[in-house]
Amino acid sequence: MQIRVRVCEGRDTIDESADLLEWLSTEPDLRGRVVREHQPPALGEMGAVSDVLVATLGGGGLMALARTLQVWLQQRRADVTVELEHAHGGRIRVAVNRVSDPEKIVKEVLGADTGGECD
Repeated sequence: MQIRVRVCEGRDTIDESADLLEWLSTEPDLRGRVVREHQPPALGEMGAVSDVLVATLGGGGLMALARTLQVWLQQRRADVTVELEHAHGGRIRVAVNRVSDPEKIVKEVLGADTGGECD
């Protein structure tokens, strides 16, 4: 199963993505399973290159991703917006504003299926 994770908004989305990648790489169940995929702006769009993290998960990997993402969100000192997308197209966008209950947010993200898109 593949989950794509993108930091859409925050103080610096490229730095936040790099920080998240490093954070996920410290989790033994995710080590070597999360890679950065650089995406240039779509044809006709202006903007910077964006980073998408692609997690290829096996048994137990989804729970490891949820647990690790929860802790990463707890550590945010600034507002951040993260988008998670399942390989089958399910997508959710979560705006986290100085997180007070990251566990609830992570459960909503991994259990919900919406069509929202990052701007």
